[in-house]
Amino acid sequence: MFAPRDPDEYLLDTERRVVRVRRHWAYLAWDTFESAALLAIAVMVSYLLPPSLWIVQNILWYAALLVVVVYAFKVIEWWVERLVVTDKRFVLTSGVITTKVAMMPISKVTDLTYERSAWGRMFGYGTVVVESAGQIQALNRIEFLPAPEDFYDTISELVFGDKHKQSERFSMIKAQRLARGKKIVG
Repeated sequence: MFAPRDPDEYLLDTERRVVRVRRHWAYLAWDTFESAALLAIAVMVSYLLPPSLWIVQNILWYAALLVVVVYAFKVIEWWVERLVVTDKRFVLTSGVITTKVAMMPISKVTDLTYERSAWGRMFGYGTVVVESAGQIQALNRIEFLPAPEDFYDTISELVFGDKHKQSERFSMIKAQRLARGKKIVG
């Protein structure tokens, strides 16, 4: 009831899901560092204050609790956000309290680029830039994407590849997954 909808529920019956991914955990790195530093400062200041300033200590601990709650909310938002790519469109779902669904048709894609910084190569994430015919779309820059080369290759094949071979490839992948899931009776 209160949980966000699964991104697959936004897909049409005629769509075939190609990619479903969450942003890389490095997306939370700065928030994690910031929250840990603020908590460490709160603990140090609390121990340095004399016991007579118990009101200030209480305020400090409530501020520390607020830091933990805000960080937990950011982690939940990261966990809920998903990027789904089908054979017809990109769909990005996000939001814990208010669900936001951003969509861009695959047919609008005119250029596809990915970028990887030194940190991205080290930790396995990158940025994919999706450009459309002279318009800035909601999904034009997807940052902290895990395995951006694989994503880039898959989307390039989907957008610019041979449609007949593509349908054969995806039906073959689906058949292989079904075969792996079934037990061999013998």
